[in-house]
Amino acid sequence: MKHILLFVVNVDWFFLSHRLPIALEAQRRGYQIHIATGLTDRLDELQSYGFVVHPLLRMDRSSAGLDNAWHTIIELWRIYKAVQPSVVHLVTIKPVLLGGMAARIAGVPAMVAAISGLGFVFVASGAKATVRRWLVEMLYRLAFGHRNLKVIFQNPSDRISLAQVTHLKDCKIEIIRGSGVDLAQFSYTPIPQGTPVVLLAARLLIDKGVREFADAARLLKLRGVVARFCLAGTVDPANPASLTDAELAQWAAAGVIELWGHCADMQSALSSAHLVVLPSYREGLPKVLMEAAACGRAVITTDVPGCRDAIDSGITGMLVPVRNAEALADALEELLNDPARCQAMGNAGRALAERAFDVRQVVALHLQIYKELIEKS
Repeated sequence: MKHILLFVVNVDWFFLSHRLPIALEAQRRGYQIHIATGLTDRLDELQSYGFVVHPLLRMDRSSAGLDNAWHTIIELWRIYKAVQPSVVHLVTIKPVLLGGMAARIAGVPAMVAAISGLGFVFVASGAKATVRRWLVEMLYRLAFGHRNLKVIFQNPSDRISLAQVTHLKDCKIEIIRGSGVDLAQFSYTPIPQGTPVVLLAARLLIDKGVREFADAARLLKLRGVVARFCLAGTVDPANPASLTDAELAQWAAAGVIELWGHCADMQSALSSAHLVVLPSYREGLPKVLMEAAACGRAVITTDVPGCRDAIDSGITGMLVPVRNAEALADALEELLNDPARCQAMGNAGRALAERAFDVRQVVALHLQIYKELIEKS
């Protein structure tokens, strides 16, 4: 009998950018692939691979209301009952929480929960954030109550934080360093000639450190440092931490940064850079830093969970304090003034990518988890 693997992901483009190789290899090995997701404009692409797509009408990332959550649980329960998956793979916070509860109610025999970082709720501060965090921790405990479960963390800090509040047993935990990189697609390229390009490629959110990046660029221009400071990405109105187009336009008009918008070809974007920066407040394990390493680029990132796990500090890049534009500017100036060190870090980054970030290793680990869970069902 053909096993059915059902992915539940908040939005279609995230599945394509972070989980597609796993689905394709599972399909090659005989699994029937179903995807329950919120749709943008990628339905045809998903169906072109032979996947069965179940649109999630209620998977609105901007809505945190209990009514919307309950309707999402019902929607997922109905999909589970119709599909009868052998294993369900839940990706990102809302699918894990709501999809996990629905999986328990529907009696899904095996469940994988992928924790791609702890998200905005674990970064925010204040009384409202504290209450929200308590509620989310309670929902995690409910979702992780499945009897046949594996929870995949991308870094040890997230594992410790969440395992403590949910009482998750070690036998139900796996650490896999990110979603991997196709080392053939993201190949090593020499650092280009000309004015240095410093690139931040991410969703343009406050908690990605975009404002600190703009402030650091402003400081360096005042110091007379010659470089181009470029943002690749778009705002995300569904996220409460999103920047606005007006703020970005103001920076661009002042000559502080260049706005590249969405870059479909990240290999080319990274290859055009001299340095790659991600001053994020917290991550799972940032894909862009793995891709930068694969392309042979030194990186500067923050000393926070996820970011620090994506580099070898002092060898493939530099760590700076979080929310500190001046420290970021100092690190940028240091590396921009030392091209030989940038080159050496880039070479070490490629070696790190080959050792730790190969997507083939990530895919093999996931397929082994599916196999073990199905055998225990």
